[in-house]
Amino acid sequence: MSALDGFSDQILSGFLLQGLSLPALSLPGLSLPGFVFPSGVLPSAAVAYVHYLSFMVCFGALVLERRLIKADPARGEAILMVVTDVVYGIAALSVLVSGILRVLHYGQGSVFYTENPLFWWKVGVYLAVGALSLYPTITYILWAIPLRKGELPQVSEALATRLRWVLNIELAGFATIPLLATLMARGVGLPG
Repeated sequence: MSALDGFSDQILSGFLLQGLSLPALSLPGLSLPGFVFPSGVLPSAAVAYVHYLSFMVCFGALVLERRLIKADPARGEAILMVVTDVVYGIAALSVLVSGILRVLHYGQGSVFYTENPLFWWKVGVYLAVGALSLYPTITYILWAIPLRKGELPQVSEALATRLRWVLNIELAGFATIPLLATLMARGVGLPG
């Protein structure tokens, strides 16, 4: 009998009993040759993985949006911009939810985060980038109207330039978040 016998049954029953909550994934004492998974490690790792992956998807989507933006885009380019922004929005929401889970349940403990001013800088930068992203998002939503009719959105050079500036600022903001996280992980900003 291997350590994985009943593994899928445990996960399935945990999902059904706990309404798809991540704590159902804890595998007390699971060990494979060469690996030991203490209780609670897998859910914590899963939430951290989703957090990091979502952040990378956000950044990649912003890079793609920045690269694609131009005056009078072709139909395929305009559709790709709209789809990319939807992916960005979903990934940003995933960053937020997984970040909250990390602070409250799966990270270093809420005190580690909430008492560190760098954490609040990270939150502020995230919220500022999110607020800035409303301008491109609303623009792309407005593009969907003519695209549904088979028409092209009217994108002037001035609008494309404004969107480039906003996307550049968003990218710079997003690029500072890992720096702040790296400093936090090394204890910078902790009291006393």
